[in-house]
Amino acid sequence: MDHALEVRGLSKTYGTGDQAVRAIDDLTFEVDPGEFLCIVGPSGCGKTTLLKCLSGLLRPSSGAAYLEGKLIEKSPDGLALVFQEYSRSLLPWMTVGANVRLPLLGQRVRRSERRSRAAEALAAVGLTGFEDKHPWQLSGGMQQRVAIARALAYHPHLLLMDEPFASVDAQTRADLEDLVLDVHERFGITVVFVTHDIDESVYLADRIVVLSHRPTTVKEIVSVPLARPRDQIATKELPAFIELRRRVIRQIKGETEEIDDTDESDDVPAGVAAAREEVAE
Repeated sequence: MDHALEVRGLSKTYGTGDQAVRAIDDLTFEVDPGEFLCIVGPSGCGKTTLLKCLSGLLRPSSGAAYLEGKLIEKSPDGLALVFQEYSRSLLPWMTVGANVRLPLLGQRVRRSERRSRAAEALAAVGLTGFEDKHPWQLSGGMQQRVAIARALAYHPHLLLMDEPFASVDAQTRADLEDLVLDVHERFGITVVFVTHDIDESVYLADRIVVLSHRPTTVKEIVSVPLARPRDQIATKELPAFIELRRRVIRQIKGETEEIDDTDESDDVPAGVAAAREEVAE
């Protein structure tokens, strides 16, 4: 079976000479069609840099990534990206419907089809009837639903998501997690999802790529053989879920202990905080 996404020896260095910072070092992994792959790692390890390279927004220093066998040199057709900062990715002067239709303007898509695809995408995320509202009239969770709908309207083969639920409250986050799982199942989209939240990665993923600290390498790829559909309560109470969570947390915990404090931000991933408590017991 051909891979939906292939990453081959991908590296990224910022700067030159003595000022050079090697953010990513020789990453190699694959994503199968229809797979839900999560990427986790210590804070500041380069997860967002990796997504920028995969989306064509940033050129790697060496190595390459391939979407359905084609080299990614610029933002490729068939790929959509959902950012963490939904408030910045939506245009406030446009209506919800216009925001969702925006990526289709550069394609050869008739106006009637643009409207039907936007309506279908908004229905998929539970926002039918909000087409004429503006983003600033919606809650944070609803704005992120608009961002997801915009990606769906594009009919992507690969959906990249960069910590898309980090800025919402816990209940909204759980609702959005279930929404993304439903969208993934209904549309059969391949998803690469970056998150700091270990529980989230285990709940969503088919496999989890655990990254090391900078310069980032693949430390482990963890398979998640939990049955689908998943449930916020029943799935997270399973012994298998708890064991997978522990396995990933211990990997992140080990990496975090090796990081110099001067290389890290003040933000501590939720999974790392949990790991400190769990390992201390």
